Amino acid sequence: MAGQTEAVIALIIAQIDAGEILPGAAIEEKDVMQRCNVSRTPVREAMIRLETDGLVQKHPRKGALLFKPTVPEFLTILEVHANLESFAAGLAAQRITDAQMNELTANVNACEQHVATLGHSDPVGYYKLNLQFHEIIVRAASNDILAALVKTNARKLMAYYRMRYRSIGASNTSAEEHRQIADFIISHRSEDAAAAMLEHFNYDRQTVMDLIASVG
Repeated sequence: MAGQTEAVIALIIAQIDAGEILPGAAIEEKDVMQRCNVSRTPVREAMIRLETDGLVQKHPRKGALLFKPTVPEFLTILEVHANLESFAAGLAAQRITDAQMNELTANVNACEQHVATLGHSDPVGYYKLNLQFHEIIVRAASNDILAALVKTNARKLMAYYRMRYRSIGASNTSAEEHRQIADFIISHRSEDAAAAMLEHFNYDRQTVMDLIASVG
């Protein structure tokens, strides 16, 4: 049974990561049962686990819905996530390996090249590069518990991050900030890397409202 529950969780998380389920959308039990070839029990157990992680909300009439934050909730989650990512950047500056430095540099170069050649015309492509950038830094921090917290928290806002790069200039600003953060990490300037990463997630309230409206 435990293996079936994990399979259901893995499916739903994969759908969240791929943008196949948007915030506020219902997660259909029957569809999940068919796709995972399981009974209703492991599906419901998976929903309980996902609800505990804050990824699913139970609605009395609509059933299980993917978490959709209000503006205050978004800002609260963003505050936590920004500090997690900031901590990761500070640790990465202390612990990054030569191979990871090369990987980070290649990613930043790719971000800049993407902006230079495509501008804001390929937000999905830039979003993928952005995910890789943050994944490299979290991996370089060498803290498995921190990595798990970052992933769980990021999934609550992932749909909104994906929409962020549809705005003119957003990719360009992001790429510039990525370069600065990477330079601090590679130079082992831990405090500067942490501060720059914190600023990287400094979204104003209007931007948050626009992001929520774009998804909803």
